[in-house]
Amino acid sequence: MQYCLHMNAFSDTLKTWRKTRRLSQLDLALEADVSSRHISFLETGRAQPSREMVARLGDALQLPAGTRNQMLSQAGFAPQYTQRDWDDAAMTPVRAALDYTLDRHTPYPGIALDKLWTVERMNAPAKTLFGGLQIAEGDSLLDLMMSDTLPQLIENWAEVAHHAAQRLRTESAAQGGVPALDRAARHLAAIPQTQNQPLGPVAPTIYRMGGTRLSLFATISQFGTPEDLALHDLKIELYFPADDATRQAFEAMG
Repeated sequence: MQYCLHMNAFSDTLKTWRKTRRLSQLDLALEADVSSRHISFLETGRAQPSREMVARLGDALQLPAGTRNQMLSQAGFAPQYTQRDWDDAAMTPVRAALDYTLDRHTPYPGIALDKLWTVERMNAPAKTLFGGLQIAEGDSLLDLMMSDTLPQLIENWAEVAHHAAQRLRTESAAQGGVPALDRAARHLAAIPQTQNQPLGPVAPTIYRMGGTRLSLFATISQFGTPEDLALHDLKIELYFPADDATRQAFEAMG
């Protein structure tokens, strides 16, 4: 009976993710290099997946690490990915790489975010910039985006909200649907858009804080070969000046 319960859970998870990725059973079979009949049997619980098959399905469906662990457990196997504490000795080179990246980005702001947009790390310029927005390490940027703060401080808030909503939807879809991201995306998408402005190479965020005007754009990077759940979802955002006045302002702060 225990086996049936596990298999039903695996079958449901597989079917849900296949539909989330908008694949037919034949599409998934081709991606995973198996027969569509076998996919059908896995989704009805008539066949039991091997550990290798779970891995192949995970690759074909581009599943998040947490979901891969879930499907392995449902199929009766040990999880593949662990989630270490940041203070774990094994994370020492990772912490060093993250600190190096953020510190060397000075005098410009740099932050590290988890999958729910919680700020995990900030360099000194980011603490100055986001401190003015009442954001510190451990706080969520999702809460900030749904507050009344940013519309008063960001000159091009409608444009920024539009791009943020698109990004949130993409990240949520990649993870199979995340309510917190979806809720923030709906909030931002409801903000009325202004008339289209001439397009530049990037869409900056323009802050007006007191008498200071700062125009910034961001690059986003992730760890290339993450084998830990915490690193799978960690994103490093490095902000750069979009105009010379902003560059001079941050260089003066540094």
